Amino acid sequence: MNLTLPPITNRQLYQQALTHRSYANEHPQESEHNERLEFLGDAVLGFLVGELLYQRYPEMSEAQLTRLRSVLVDEQQLAQFARIVGVGTQMRLGKGADKDGGRDNPALLSDTFEALIGAYFLDSGIDAVRSYITALFLDIIDRFVVPQSVIEEQHLVDSKNRLQQWALAQFQENPQYEIIAEFGPDHSKTFTAQVRVQGNVYGVGTDRRKQEAEKRAAEDALKKLGIVSVK
Repeated sequence: MNLTLPPITNRQLYQQALTHRSYANEHPQESEHNERLEFLGDAVLGFLVGELLYQRYPEMSEAQLTRLRSVLVDEQQLAQFARIVGVGTQMRLGKGADKDGGRDNPALLSDTFEALIGAYFLDSGIDAVRSYITALFLDIIDRFVVPQSVIEEQHLVDSKNRLQQWALAQFQENPQYEIIAEFGPDHSKTFTAQVRVQGNVYGVGTDRRKQEAEKRAAEDALKKLGIVSVK
């Protein structure tokens, strides 16, 4: 899929959405800064992503939907979207912000992306933004969640795969599993495994087989992350 900046036709809105306060302070006659558009875009994003999740996952509880939405619209994820569509090269920054690496700053990228969504809403309306957001978010959503009906059918089989997809999407690395304890006689041992991502422990699981213990650790991690529900 070819992802681009929102096709905003109003040039003034487009420029304002890309204008950081630092640039506006240096060029007060050119354009307003984008903070009001950021406020609007944040609200529009929250609504549309919530609507998308509500329609796509009817089996999810309110708590699950809230957790998933918060992950999808957090600063790091929005900054990643901004990088994908090329926001960094288009931002209008003051000299200091530009020199300090503002074009790849997650906070600035996220804020500018929200401002662009706000501007696109004013320019083209909610249906246009809905189409844009749906195209952008659908692939990412499927990396973060498996519908509960599928989880129930597949149980532990896909837990390691789901955790791997999450870790790759978030950190570009695979989870690392380790057997940290063994109990019982040789003919009837019980194993405890833990799973780490970037050195941090995300889950622990116990079973009579090492592979199953790792799967249970992965399932524990998914539950703690809010990607699957706690039964």
